[in-house]
Amino acid sequence: MSHFTRFAVIDWSGAKGASHKGIALALCEAGDAAPVLIAPPGRAWSREGIAQWIESKADEPLIIGMDFSFAPPRIARGSYLPGDEVPGDAKAFWAYVEARCHDMDLGAASFLESAHRRHFYFGAADGRKADFMHLRVCEAHYNAGGGGKPSTVYDAIGAAQVAKASFAGMRTLHRLNRTLPVWPFDPRPLSGALIVEIYTAIAARAAGLRKGRSKIRDPAALDAALAVLGSAPHVPLPRYDDHATDAIVTAAWLRARAADPGLWTPAPLTPEISQVEGWTFGVE
Repeated sequence: MSHFTRFAVIDWSGAKGASHKGIALALCEAGDAAPVLIAPPGRAWSREGIAQWIESKADEPLIIGMDFSFAPPRIARGSYLPGDEVPGDAKAFWAYVEARCHDMDLGAASFLESAHRRHFYFGAADGRKADFMHLRVCEAHYNAGGGGKPSTVYDAIGAAQVAKASFAGMRTLHRLNRTLPVWPFDPRPLSGALIVEIYTAIAARAAGLRKGRSKIRDPAALDAALAVLGSAPHVPLPRYDDHATDAIVTAAWLRARAADPGLWTPAPLTPEISQVEGWTFGVE
């Protein structure tokens, strides 16, 4: 059984700067009370502020879901960045990203835009977008099961891209992993906090929202989704944007599923994948 009694989800951002309206943090306790948004120390969260908040909770029975890819694909192509000399496991790669980024607030835009520019798709001048659409084993498995095709960390253009967020996240994981375990790269602990990768679309599907219509922007829709996940109605929000509602719904989903043994031992997850690419919690 899971020892977790607190459940947090962070809707993440890789945007430049140090104040990000795209970051939202929702938290709930065991039981059925709706997740609540945790207010940032300033007008908006920074990535540094989120890292400090997580570090302050290291000894609590808290599972923290973060919404970005914890590593690039490597299994299918034999390297994270084929043709370049880079580490071959995720934790060493996090350190590699950290060493080559000088962006403020744990950002990583320079890693994509200059350090390894040729590996990322920024537009038609880079050639066919299809040539950049590489997926991890977890993502390919999710797609093959009908979940839909997730974005790839090599696609750096458009509103749906996750590239900058994911590489900024890898910098953040390199820092956080000094004090907190990160699953599945580290074993699930018997006490204390743990970080897992989540995908908010999985929670949206579980809450009854259809593909392509998973964004919630009004209180009634939010309460309906929470009810499906066994949660009481939410505390009214100052605004109903995608970041806030994604974090709230996914925190309720994480509470509902954290004790499911099948999600901790998905059949395709091998020891190699667990160290090289990781896995999205909730992909079975």
